[in-house]
Amino acid sequence: MAEERQRASKETNVDSILGRMVVEKNLCTDTEVEECLDVMKNLARQGRPHSLGDALMAQGYVTPTQIQRLQKTIEEARPTHRIPGYQILEKLGSGAMATVFKARQLSLDREVAIKVLPKRLSENPEYVERFYKEGRAAARLNHNNIVQAIDVGQASGYHYFVMEYVEGKTVYDDLSKGKVYSEQEGLNITIQIAEALQHAHERGLIHRDVKPKNIMITKDGVAKLADMGLAREAEDEAAAQMEAGRAYGTPYYISPEQIRGELDIDYRADIYSLGATFYHMVTGKVPFEAPTPSAVMHKHLKEALVPPDHINPNLSVGVAEVIEIMMAKKRSDRYSTVQVLLEDLQAIQQGEPPLQAHQKFDAAVLANLERGRAQPRLEPETVPAERGNSMVWKLLVIILSGSLLVAILIIIAMTMNR
Repeated sequence: MAEERQRASKETNVDSILGRMVVEKNLCTDTEVEECLDVMKNLARQGRPHSLGDALMAQGYVTPTQIQRLQKTIEEARPTHRIPGYQILEKLGSGAMATVFKARQLSLDREVAIKVLPKRLSENPEYVERFYKEGRAAARLNHNNIVQAIDVGQASGYHYFVMEYVEGKTVYDDLSKGKVYSEQEGLNITIQIAEALQHAHERGLIHRDVKPKNIMITKDGVAKLADMGLAREAEDEAAAQMEAGRAYGTPYYISPEQIRGELDIDYRADIYSLGATFYHMVTGKVPFEAPTPSAVMHKHLKEALVPPDHINPNLSVGVAEVIEIMMAKKRSDRYSTVQVLLEDLQAIQQGEPPLQAHQKFDAAVLANLERGRAQPRLEPETVPAERGNSMVWKLLVIILSGSLLVAILIIIAMTMNR
């Protein structure tokens, strides 16, 4: 009897979610769902119980394929119902690594986001460890510009991570719709994320996956850095050794040293990725484009960056310089710390020149001049002309010298004859 009640409760819950979903997706109206629920009741009284999905199909409101898709989505959402202390509200999104739900934390009566590791990955120790590592990393951070960690645990065979729910959108949402951020908008977001990174860096954490999808914007315009899934302690040599030679990051925004899988990845990798994100925001284009991820990463390593102000002429020289320094291929040519970067970003925001960027550009110019003196570089077509001019002058000098010598000899001879 208890099992029957439990099964009936489960079916009712699934029907309730399905009813809400078909209305949200505009497959049918509230009235049509109510009509199907009445059909179900009549069939149940006749001893012929049907699910809401069956009734919807019988009335011709949805197709079997649509029902299958919706039921699959519901099945994916069901694990969160079994997480003690939380009530699922809706699915926010899903990816290869996790599904994220909006939920209510019952003890504090507040909305939260819950990331759930898929069942297929829950059986892989490496993914489970990375999942908990993300939770532990996020728990060490407490900053207004970082999505706050709340809880992490396991229930009914599923691993979950509870975090602050951010009502708003991502930078990626805007960019995917073709938006190009104004210089001031881009600066404002970049400064906030730089402050978040400074907080993380001061606590020894490198984010390693700064990108538009991981920057949330609240309705009040507050930028929040999300997803510590690839975060790593700067001094974690064991992790560095384990990951050596493997590229961790997102191709459009990844730093050259991450592509090479270097052991000593440091905070400047985040500066590069933030620079690539800033570039995308204010130009509407990713820094490097190619047909495949590997081709994109090759360009990060080898191809010169098109200056952002060449794409968007409305950008100031200062912003263009800062982005180019952030995205320097050699770490030593970038800003040494996020604090130094912030000094330039805040200077531009206040209408002043980015002094740190100017110093780096001046140093680069001097270095090029020194190399130029040591190894003169002439355009190929100018060499013959210069050589020809030199030969003409030499010939003229010889002729003039000879003429002068002849004239002197003539004068001497004439004097002696007298």
